[in-house]
Amino acid sequence: MYLQIPEDLDLRLDRIVVASHVSKHALLLEGAQLVVARHDRQREIAEGMSFVASHDAALLTSLEDA
Repeated sequence: MYLQIPEDLDLRLDRIVVASHVSKHALLLEGAQLVVARHDRQREIAEGMSFVASHDAALLTSLEDA
């Protein structure tokens, strides 16, 4: 895989690499894992909201009127 990183971002990554004593490869893998985890969490929340909306519609309606 080839990844072209804009120069300003690459310089910022270099500073983090030096400060944290990890390789740029490891840092980018960690970033990718965070993106995947965030995506998965957003999907789980959306699925949970959909479940509640479909299974508890009457309860939600009664709470609206309260």
